[in-house]
Amino acid sequence: MADRGASALSLPKDRPVRPDPVLALNGMGSFDWDLDAGLFHLDAQAFEVLDLPPEEYDGRLETLNALRVPPPEAARLDATVARAIKDGSDHYSAYFRIRCRDGTMRWTHTRGRLRRDDSGRPHRVVGILRDATEELADSTARSLRSAQDEAFRQQTGVVQVISAALAHARSVQDVIDVLKDTHGVRHLGATSLVMGLVEAGRIRLVAEGPAGSFVPGTLVTRIDEPYPMSEVVRTLSPRFIESPEEFAAHYPILWPHLTGLRITSAAYLPLIAQARPIGAMGLLYDDRRGFSAEERAVLVALGSSIAQSLMRAMLFEQEKDLAQGLQQAMLPRSIPSVRGADVAVRYRSAALGRDIGGDWYDLIPLPGDTPSGAGRVGAVIGDVQGHDTHAAAVMGQLRIVLRAYATEGHAPATVMARASVFLHELDTDRFATCLYAETDLTTGVVQMVRAGHIDPLLRQGDGRCARVTVEGGLPLGLSAEFGQLEYPVATLELDPGSTLLLCTDGLVELPGTDLDDGMSGLARLVCEGPAEVEALADRLIQAAEERGGEDDVALLLLRRRAPGAARPGRRLRQHVAVGDPEALAQARHLIRAAVRAWGARAPADEIELVADELITNALLHTGGSAIVTVRVLEGTERRLRIEVEDCSSALPRRREAGESGVFGRGLLLVERLADAWGVQARGSGKAVWCEFRLS
Repeated sequence: MADRGASALSLPKDRPVRPDPVLALNGMGSFDWDLDAGLFHLDAQAFEVLDLPPEEYDGRLETLNALRVPPPEAARLDATVARAIKDGSDHYSAYFRIRCRDGTMRWTHTRGRLRRDDSGRPHRVVGILRDATEELADSTARSLRSAQDEAFRQQTGVVQVISAALAHARSVQDVIDVLKDTHGVRHLGATSLVMGLVEAGRIRLVAEGPAGSFVPGTLVTRIDEPYPMSEVVRTLSPRFIESPEEFAAHYPILWPHLTGLRITSAAYLPLIAQARPIGAMGLLYDDRRGFSAEERAVLVALGSSIAQSLMRAMLFEQEKDLAQGLQQAMLPRSIPSVRGADVAVRYRSAALGRDIGGDWYDLIPLPGDTPSGAGRVGAVIGDVQGHDTHAAAVMGQLRIVLRAYATEGHAPATVMARASVFLHELDTDRFATCLYAETDLTTGVVQMVRAGHIDPLLRQGDGRCARVTVEGGLPLGLSAEFGQLEYPVATLELDPGSTLLLCTDGLVELPGTDLDDGMSGLARLVCEGPAEVEALADRLIQAAEERGGEDDVALLLLRRRAPGAARPGRRLRQHVAVGDPEALAQARHLIRAAVRAWGARAPADEIELVADELITNALLHTGGSAIVTVRVLEGTERRLRIEVEDCSSALPRRREAGESGVFGRGLLLVERLADAWGVQARGSGKAVWCEFRLS
């Protein structure tokens, strides 16, 4: 295609072109825009017109726009140049406003001539810039300026209102809601809106309005079909339809379905993000014909903003689905039913995108069911440091090892210590807070250990609720790093009808609030809530939703059922492994705590000593582990019975103490201190028992 301006003007090949002094004398500057290199050269007078110090300019149009040309004006100029290029014109002209160094606005006029190569492709623009302030000073110009000022304000207002609303969109539906409510379509002046997203080579309609404007057959359309949204997706260019006649002529399949809406014009915009089309949007009008350059520029700019918001929302939804899927895969798929207890768990994700937390819960059935039907169960709540997929992965591994250590029969303090060592050896920079509560549902005795986690709450059967203060140790990982693996054990009794509540700090903490205040508020909420655990869990999560917050919430409720018959004798059970001194010490502590918790007026020191002798004998002489059972026998007289089971069928025998006086005293102590003792065969092993009368 020949250069249309070649006969009128020949340009030197040196760049940039130097201006004629006449232009400078008349207050006009010149520019030379190299489209291929992306350079926008200005002469000295052009710098004066634009009130731009040369040292602040790097030769690029983007810099010039950022320094002097407001975004709506820049969009209008871009649209003018683009229209000249598309229409095959060899020149363009436009008035626009610049922002001077002192902050005032000034009118400027530009006129440019496009240069094309032999193929017709534009590669260069040369033109002039001049101050148009005086030119627009007469009454006619003032009217034009006033109208343009008003249009500028309206366009800026539209962009600001809708862009501000889109900034808060976190889903595709949020974007659609912004465009369809009164802040969207009404500000755009449109009667109806349609929007489609590109999926697998097709356009799926995701929004249309108002109701009753749906066109049959357009729910899913191919990109090559003769529809305006398909066209703008194919060409990546907006399509402005300026009259009903033009609409009917170019889209005969679609137009008959729109005649009832009295459409007079339409604007279809491609939604382009990351250099690819993600969809298209159509705005239909019933009160205008045609679109001014300003209106086109605003719509194109707004389409770009909508596309970015959609892409951000789509990525957010994908990342959130991925993150939540990973986290849910790490949490227990289901909570086992527990005989003797009602359990409810909840998890609420409050973070954005991939920023998920490492909160988790678990319920672990423990070996040692009782004849009464109830058993032992371990409840875990924890939170790994951080909010990312790595935190979720660490959480999954911790949950598994905690479950493994608990089901092996280790004491709660041992379970926590070993989990801390595991996390430390995992060679990660994360630590975790955790609370582990082991409950014997027959006796109601609960043993709890806390590793940097918040305290639990206990709701009594009468509705009273209070925080349970549990002396704690360092978080998991840190206690192993600093060699402080001792975790104190707190013991309490969970009466029938009482509920134990374990949660992560997302349920009680908010920025700027005190933890104690949060715990007190949670206690009031639990006290006022329903007694049934599922309903109470729903109420607590609802409160967390209403309050908001940027942290996840994990919640576990364990309610001991009231027995239907008379209360059985109290009973607890503890597994002690060979070579585990912590488990042996924990068994002693457990027996002492149980005697106190049951209110038995018995010599706790003597009971603990006898139990220790029986356990030690079982560990030393059988080479295997032992199971210690402590229970209260109700009858004509109350008695405390201790049984130590092992896997050896060899019966113990009483021996005289050796010369050192250290060995051989075990059964002598049992015989002297206990009111009765004996041995019972138990399958492949035996149980050595002793009893104490209780007042």
